[in-house]
Amino acid sequence: MKAETYISVDIEADGPIPGPYSMVSFGMAVAGRMTGRVFEPLDPTATTFYAELRPISDDFVPEALAVSGLDRDLLLREGRDAREAMKAAAAWISQTCGKTTPVLAAYPLSYDWMWMYWYFMNFAGASPFGHSRCIDIKTLYAAKAGVPVGWSTKRQMPRELRATRAHSHHALDDAIEQAELFQNLMTWRPSP
Repeated sequence: MKAETYISVDIEADGPIPGPYSMVSFGMAVAGRMTGRVFEPLDPTATTFYAELRPISDDFVPEALAVSGLDRDLLLREGRDAREAMKAAAAWISQTCGKTTPVLAAYPLSYDWMWMYWYFMNFAGASPFGHSRCIDIKTLYAAKAGVPVGWSTKRQMPRELRATRAHSHHALDDAIEQAELFQNLMTWRPSP
């Protein structure tokens, strides 16, 4: 039976798009596995990956960098090389997923996917998530709740769906937080 492992991913960057700007950190946390039609939540703190990266360009938007709270000068000196970090991340995904298929989960997917896919393709040669194995937590809520995507903010979601952890803009903390939200949504059966 086909099985998938859902990996919650969050990134922090110093600008709006990859290439001209840099991903400064990313975190990954295993949210759960789906075998056939059965979803099994897993402790998102148990299996994680985190990296702070050396910037790949001289350009950055100070306000974007400030969101992460990371020090650019320190990252230039001590951040991991993007090639090494992305190859290590791909190896971690392969080892973590074993014979299951990895699926990237994010909120919102469009931002985190753009960075991760670009970095994997440019620095590891391939994406362990292929070109489309991903799920948008925001859209998942909209579809299950029967509301427009514009109403899919965390504030508008029922309290029982929201994560108990705070959103801190530390990539690993936020990957764990959104893994909890994803688990809640995967097991949620809204009343008609």
